[in-house]
Amino acid sequence: MYVNGARFFEVLDCGKAGMRRFKVLSFLPMMIKIKYLLFLQAIVVLLSCQNREKTKQSKPIVVMDTIQKMEKSEEEWRKILSPEQYYVLREKGTERPFTGKYNLHFEQGKYSCAACGFELFDAGHKFESHCGWPSFDNEIGEGRIVKKKDLSHGMVRTEILCSRCGGHLGHIFDDGPTATGQRYCVNSLSINFTPATDSTQKK
Repeated sequence: MYVNGARFFEVLDCGKAGMRRFKVLSFLPMMIKIKYLLFLQAIVVLLSCQNREKTKQSKPIVVMDTIQKMEKSEEEWRKILSPEQYYVLREKGTERPFTGKYNLHFEQGKYSCAACGFELFDAGHKFESHCGWPSFDNEIGEGRIVKKKDLSHGMVRTEILCSRCGGHLGHIFDDGPTATGQRYCVNSLSINFTPATDSTQKK
């Protein structure tokens, strides 16, 4: 028998039984070619999926830390900071409640790290928490503040530090009254304030 000019099978006489048997000729090589093509296609698809998976896994690694770190020796920090600031920022101390100059301060502007000047909070994030320390419900931008588990003084808390210089700011709690539900409890000695300009206030 011929299909499209190609010999498809050959009829063989089986003798007394009068049976017919079909011997596949050109059809067998054709099937091998089809299987080979399907095999190659499967490999291409598999490699494509693996590359796509590698791309997904590499995304978090591609994101680079754009914050330039500030590293100084403790002796250098002692020269830059006042003794009170050094106690809080470098030795992780805490100022007495209701004594900080920014506790009841609500002027429009920005709050930055007292050690390196890195902007951390906006006045719009500040609220009165009646806890004795300046309180904010959010930071200016993601990654500006590092959060670290703190087990000191027999308590389980989350410490907050400046992501540029590592200065101790205070602690964060999940009891904030605003939509974020967060309360960044910050030492006044850890921050400085820059008032907003007239043009910024109009915005």
